[in-house]
Amino acid sequence: QVQLVESGGDLVQPGGSLRLSCAASVPILTFNTMGWYRQAPGKQRDMVATITSGGSTNYADSVKGRFTISRDIAKNTVYLQMNTLKPEDTAVYYCNAKSYGGNYWGQGTQVTVSS
Repeated sequence: QVQLVESGGDLVQPGGSLRLSCAASVPILTFNTMGWYRQAPGKQRDMVATITSGGSTNYADSVKGRFTISRDIAKNTVYLQMNTLKPEDTAVYYCNAKSYGGNYWGQGTQVTVSS
């Protein structure tokens, strides 16, 4: 019954910014951890950023200083603010939510960084 709905993916030029949103169908504090993962063509799915129910964050080295994960508990929504985008950030970005009782994924949203 848990649904994660992503939005915000787009085509953007290098150096540009995007904000991705992940709207959950249940209160997000239900989950121990929520996060964003990405998968580029021909590559594995990798962690980008995570946030715990307590608010602790973690980032992949490749995005530290450029991306910020945040949440709006009242709106059941997690965000990924992406700044100074690079072509290598091009990927399908997936929202993930983990609890002791389940592991859930959104449908993915395409981010393309290109001139």
